This record gives sequence, structure tokens and C-alpha cells, in this order.
Amino acid sequence: MTATLPAAPRVGERLGRYTVQRVEALPEMQGTLVLLTHELGARHAHVIRADDNATFGVTFPTVPQDSTGVAHILEHVALMGSQRYPVSDPFFSMLPRSLNTFMNAMTASDWTTYPFSTRNEKDFFNLLSVYLDATFFPLMRYESFRQDGHRLEFETPDDPATPLKLQGVVYNEMKGAMASPGSVLWRAFGKALYPDLTYANNSGGAPGDIPNLTYDALRAFHAAHYHPSNAFFYTYGQLPLERILHEIETQVMARFSPQTLDVRIPDQPAFDAPRRETVTYPSTDTERGAQVVVAWKLGLSSDPHHNLRWSVLSDVLLGNAGAPLTRPLIESGLGGALSDLSGYRDNFREGAFGAGLKGLPAGQAQAVETLVLDTLRAIAEQGLDPELIQSSLHQFEIMQKEVSNAGQPYGLQVMFRLLGPWLHGGDPVTGLRLDDALNALRADLARGAVFEPMLKGLLANPHRVTLELAPDPGLAAQVEADEQALIARLSADFTDEDRARIVAESARLKEVQAQPSDPDVLPTLTLADVPAAVPAAPYTTEQNGGVTVARAPQPTGGLSYLDLRLRLPELPDDLLSVLPLYTFAVTRSGAAGQDYAALARRLEAVTGGVSASVGVGNAPDDLGRVRLAVTFSGKALARNAPALVTVLRDLLAAPEFTRERLDQLLKQRLAGLKSSVVSSGNFYAERLAEAQLSPAGALQERLSGLSALATLKGIVEGEKVDELLSQFARLQALIRQGEPLLLLTATEADLGLDLQELTAALPGGAAGQPTPALAPRTPQARTTDTPVSYNAAAWPTVPYTHADSPALLVLSRLLRAEYLLPELREKGGAYSGAASFEPRTGLFAMSSYRDPHLARTFGVFREARAFLAGVHEERTLTEAILSASKLLDPLTSPDTAGQLRVFSDHAGYTPQVQAAYKARLLAVTLDDLRRVADTWLTPEKAAYGVVTGRDPNGQDGVAELGLRFEVAEV
Repeated sequence: MTATLPAAPRVGERLGRYTVQRVEALPEMQGTLVLLTHELGARHAHVIRADDNATFGVTFPTVPQDSTGVAHILEHVALMGSQRYPVSDPFFSMLPRSLNTFMNAMTASDWTTYPFSTRNEKDFFNLLSVYLDATFFPLMRYESFRQDGHRLEFETPDDPATPLKLQGVVYNEMKGAMASPGSVLWRAFGKALYPDLTYANNSGGAPGDIPNLTYDALRAFHAAHYHPSNAFFYTYGQLPLERILHEIETQVMARFSPQTLDVRIPDQPAFDAPRRETVTYPSTDTERGAQVVVAWKLGLSSDPHHNLRWSVLSDVLLGNAGAPLTRPLIESGLGGALSDLSGYRDNFREGAFGAGLKGLPAGQAQAVETLVLDTLRAIAEQGLDPELIQSSLHQFEIMQKEVSNAGQPYGLQVMFRLLGPWLHGGDPVTGLRLDDALNALRADLARGAVFEPMLKGLLANPHRVTLELAPDPGLAAQVEADEQALIARLSADFTDEDRARIVAESARLKEVQAQPSDPDVLPTLTLADVPAAVPAAPYTTEQNGGVTVARAPQPTGGLSYLDLRLRLPELPDDLLSVLPLYTFAVTRSGAAGQDYAALARRLEAVTGGVSASVGVGNAPDDLGRVRLAVTFSGKALARNAPALVTVLRDLLAAPEFTRERLDQLLKQRLAGLKSSVVSSGNFYAERLAEAQLSPAGALQERLSGLSALATLKGIVEGEKVDELLSQFARLQALIRQGEPLLLLTATEADLGLDLQELTAALPGGAAGQPTPALAPRTPQARTTDTPVSYNAAAWPTVPYTHADSPALLVLSRLLRAEYLLPELREKGGAYSGAASFEPRTGLFAMSSYRDPHLARTFGVFREARAFLAGVHEERTLTEAILSASKLLDPLTSPDTAGQLRVFSDHAGYTPQVQAAYKARLLAVTLDDLRRVADTWLTPEKAAYGVVTGRDPNGQDGVAELGLRFEVAEV
């Protein structure tokens, strides 16, 4: 960090062709917001803050008028070569040439954004140049449109006698997305509440509509929307604003003239009466696969007072298990969990509030609607407990104070908070500073009821939709038939010339994909830019009885964080399988004489949240020595830190589970895990493969893979809750006998917190050695309701301290960037292809995501070693080392810096061990990569896992690879 932050400019000051419109202090984050406008109409928000992780984003309001996916496909194509950087895929090419902490692009319902962040100044300006050229001056090749958008292609591309197929990265991505219940519900939600606006369209693209998008329409959309007059720029950090603006001016603004584009979204005309809609998604789960949400359109989300009040009211009603709307919904027994879109949504120009249930049989729309309306009516008449309101306001106070990079970089979190009101014509400052709206709310609360009249107005609001998402067992087959009918319609009038054109276009695309790019036109870092030091956050340790207590001073902004890690003694096999259910349930049940609702209200009042989780690890030098631990974590304002200590003590020493509550939680958990299979199929496929290879892999699969889902289904469907209660009692006793390590992270002034109440509940103990059985060494396939595949192969390798480990990490990054992405995404049409290596478990994997192929992809995995034989460029090696080095320098923040250091040290991954690893990594050679691939990634050592829509055995090419899958339904 720099010693002195750049000074903020003055209001009215001219910085080139920019004018400073506002300068606002942001005391909550110790920063300053500068708002500027450019002569061309571009808007720029800059946050000056002492954070070396600089962030950039350029956002364009995009308001598609159909569901062809034009905004989404444009997001892809814009990143596939630009005037200054005419390589095939500068975005993916920059990933290994950078030390970025975030790089991505996203399409929402009414905007598209291109953000990145990095801690390296040179890297920031490298990426800025690439992003500016990509968004404003993309090449937009026809072949790029065909590759990532849509195309007709013969099954054998050069043989017009073979069947025609629809292909395209986005096309395949959206086929997968529209098999996900959450995605289907989200699209239907926007269409149901705002049927006359852009939100009625599928901005990602509906598979049946994507083929209607033309290349000319894509180019026209870019010309209209990706213009400085329609751009919202954002920067954050401690780099000088003048230099950033100068780069944007010279690279972009100087090349444009003013343009007018009306992207305003009007008000949605109000409904005269409530409506009911039903949508379906492909699923055979007719018993628990349905959802119902009752939703209302509200006022402008850019109004800070309206937005805050609905956010607070939503939290009061639904924010915890004991909340006055959540509890009746769950305890009704109608469904297993709140519906995916329950709560307040400010994603739309006019906000929305919804509540409902999932885990339902179909046909329950009326019952859920009645339950929601009757419960809200009773709450409005009886009034809300003032303590619940104060507890919710306490959560907003924590949100304002906390500065964390958890989840995504803090600078990016700030951008998204600011964008909400900014894009919809409101004051961007209100997205960052809640004080005025909070003070006004508190004043109104002091004068009388605020939320009860809001609820009565909601109940009287006719702009309401009861939306049911229903499973349809026949829909997958219907979707496939519809695709064939669409292909038949598109090709009905094809002549021999048309067929020859498709063959020629396929050949041309293949030719373009095979053309070598000149990556030297892209900016890059060198190995000299990699930080040599390993972060070593300071901390002290002491023994308190049988507990090791660590205290880490960090500038937490007045929050205190507690993390208690217990390395477990050896667990009986039956308890191992239910351990993740224990950690899920323990913070959502009762404790110390309080039932789950009372405990949930207590957590809301005095903490910023508590959690429990299971972790698996290995010793640095021995993959056979597996560590299994449970971690209890929580945070609180420093004034409430003693109460947090008591809460964690109660959860650890006096948890209380009841049959009724546990039954509710298991159904919630089941609904969540089932919906994750289609959206995260690559994760589950990797787990299936890795379970065959090592104790850590087998343990991870038991705890978080499809085996965990099967265990949960067996308990719910077999009505084994009473047995589980008995297992939980045994687990609780064993967890307390684990080897404890307690960490307090806080400011220097708050580090003296008395922890005796918690440490006294820990007798201290010894860690055991889990010895899970490996899964049979047989290719595994699991079938579910998806039209695409998620394919994985995995290999066992070496522990962290082995000399080959750094080379394997570098190899994973090289294969991902140079081989798997081109082969699986560009040529194969999958949304993504990846290689990964986890140095602490020694597991190497290759995988694909939303992949239209199965056998072809496994063939690509097999050819990876042959591909390496042709890699000779030192540049390729340098980029892979740069990419790998990022994984060794994770982005931390005050809440995680001490945690990362303390727990790594106690697991044996000390700064010295990590520094030695980094030194070896920086010295890896191409010969090392070929040697470790030939040594460890051989076909006989591979294990395979697939999550797919149908039995892979018998599919073309599978048997030829020598694969025979053991198949089961999810």
C-alpha cells in the first residue's frame, strides 16, 4: 500500500474532457467517492481507498427486446479479438499473462459489465487496455459469432449426408441453464411481473430463440449499446485517477462522437388483478420438485428510502429461521424450504418482493398462496416485534462496517452496490452510504408503525403473481424433439448449395480456430513481477487449558471474528456419513434451552452470523495422513464479542435437536443439494473420479459429493430422523473431544477479549486418522435431468513437499489455457474446459462444463500428454507459471489474513514450506512438465466420473476408449 493516498479533485474541476460533479466522503469504508462526467456523456465513479487491490469495470445498459440472447452472445464475442489485440481470444489469453485477482464479464437482465481487479499496477493498466479495446473496438468476426453464438453443422462437418446439429457455446450453455430450476424460475419471475418490459425476455438467450439471432443484428446491438454515451465506468483503489482517465481518453474517448441512445426502462403498467402463472422444467422429481412463489411489483429500486425499508422488512420477515414469515411457511409442512426467489429484489428498475416454498409436489400453488397471504395479513394486524426490527438494523450496521474480500474482491462488491441505483437513474452515493436513509427510518420508527402499513399496502396491491415452477418428466424428451423440429424447419428449404455453404463455413471455422495467434501483441507480466514473499500475518499463541488460542491483530473496522477448529478423533463409519448434516443443522437448531426460533433471533441480535463446516486436508509430506476437522466460525461488532463467545460455547456444548426441526432442515438441505447437481455437475463428476484415488478424495466424496446427497435422500425418504438424532448425540460428544485451535481476529484494542467461557467447554483432545475406503476403480456415471454432460478424469499424484508438485500445478494451468479451452470450448462447444491440481491433496483433474459431448471429451483428456510434446515456447511456460503463482497468493482481507496464516501454520504449511514451494514453482521447466505428465497422468492411473442426461454406455466412441461406466441415477 502507498503511504499517502492521492488527493481527491475538487467539484467543478476539469480533468481533460471530464468534469468532477461530486466528491463524497465514505467514512464507513474510509474512502472517498468521486463522480465525473465526460463530454461524450460517459459517467465515471472512482473510489479512492487505501487498498492495493485496484478494480475496474465498464458497464453498459443493455435492454434486449427478444430472447435471442443478443446481449449475452455479444458479451462472449466482444472478448474474442479486438482491433488492437487481434488474437482469437484475448480474454482467456490474458488470464495466464496476469496476476489478476478477478477477471470476468457478466450479462444481467438489463446491463452487461466487464470487471477486473489486480494488486499489480502494471497489470492494472495492461488489463485496462485489453478490456477497453475489447468492449469498444471488438473485431466481431463472423466465425466468432458462429463459434460462441449458434451454427448449423453436420454431425460429420465435411459430410452433408450426415444429420444436421445445432452448436454454439452460448447455445449449449443455455440448454444447460434452462434445465436448472433456479434459472427457469428466475426468467419466469421477470416475465410474470414485468410482461411489457425487457425483463420479459431471456437476456441469456432461450435455446429455441437463439438461432433467430443474425450476425447483422449482433453488430447493430453493439454499435448502439457499446458507446461511451451509454457507458458507466468504475475504478477503485489507490492508483492516480488522472492517469486512469488519460488512458481511457486516449484509447477510447478520442475516437468517438456523441451519440444518443434511449435505454430508459419505463414503468410496468400496473395489473388490475392478481395473476397466476405456471412454468415447467425437465425433472422426474414429481414428489418434491415444484416451487411456488407469491410475488409483488413494488416501487423504484433507485429510491434509497424505499429500497432500504423493503430490504429491512424483507430481513425481518424472512432473514432467519425464526422470522415471522419464514417460520410459519416452513412449519406448515407444505414444502421443504423457502423458494429460490423469496425476499426483496432490487435487480429490476421497480423492485419486487416474493415469498414461497420449494420441495413441493406439483399443484400446490393455491395452498402456498393462501398460506403466504394469511400469514402476512396476521403479521400486519398483530404488528412486528420491535426487537426484530432492531436486530435487522444491527445487521445493516455490520454490513456497512465490514470490509472483506470473501466471495469476491471488496472493490467489486462496492461496484455492484453503487451500480444498482446508478444505472436506474438514482443517486449512486445512496448505494454506498445508508446513513441518511437509516436515520430517516429510525426517526419514523420512533414516531410510530412503519412496516405494518407497508405490509397492508402490499396485501392491497393487485400487481401480484403466484408463480409455480413444476417438474415435467417428459419435458427433456420434448425439448430434444423441439430441437430436432427446429433444425428441420431451419433446413427445410436447403438446396445443395446451402449444404455446401454449411460445409464450407464449418471448414472455415475450423481453419480460423487452427490459425496461430500472435500472443506477443498482448501485454504481459514477467516472473519478476511475482511477489517473492509469502504473507505472514502476525499473531500470538497461548495455551488455555487444553486449547491453543491464537490472537491475530487486523484492521477489522470494529468487528471481531472467532474461528474454532477441532481436528476430530477417529469417527465410526456411520457418523462420518452424517457429519455434514450435523454441521448444517447445528447452527440452525436450538441450543442451551432456546428452541431454533429463539436462537435464530438471538444470532440476529448479537452476531453477524455463525457457521459450522467440515474440512479435509493432508499433511504436507504424506497423502496418507488425512486431517478431518470441524470449524465453528462467527463474527460480531466488538461490543457484542462477549455474546459471540457465549453463542459459540452454547452451539458447541449444548446444541439441542428436535425431530420436527431436523425433519424440516433435512428437507431444506435435500432441496438445495438436488438443485445444485445441474448447476455444478462438474464438481460432482470430479468428486466421483477422485473418490477412487486417495483417502482425501474418498472422504470429500462422502462429505460433499453425490454420496452425501444419496445419504441424505436415504434418511429423508427412509424416515430415519430418529436414528439420525441418536447419531448427532454421539457426534456432539466426539467433536468436543477433538484437538482444538481457537483464533480471535480483531483490532489491537479488541484482542484482549475473554475467551474463557468457550475454552472451558473444551477439554482438549487428540486428532484421529480417518481411513475411508476408496470407491471401486470403475468409471462412474450418474444420470440426472440435464441435456448436457459434465465430464471428469482424475489422477493421484504427490504430496505438497514432493519436488514434482509445483510442476503439476504449472501443468494444470498450461493445459487449461493452451489445450482444454481451445479443444473443449472453441472446437467442442462446451461452456468450459479446465484442468486443476490441488497441491495439498495431490489430486489432478480435467473436466468439462455444460458439454454437448462425452466420448470426444475423454479423448481430448487422453491426448493431453501428446499435446505437451509439441509445446516448445518459453512464453507458454512463463504464462503458466504466472497463472499458477496466483493460486499461491490468494487475496486476503482483515477477516481472513490471520485465519489463513494460523491454520496453515498449524497444519504444517508454514511460510518457510510455502516459500520453498514457490521457489521451486518459479524454476519449473518445460521438460519438468513433460516428465510429470508422463510419470503421473497415464491412462492406467486415471479415474473417470460423469454427470449426464443418459447412460453413456453404448454412446458413440465410449467403448472405443475402453470405458465401461457403472451407472446410477442421482
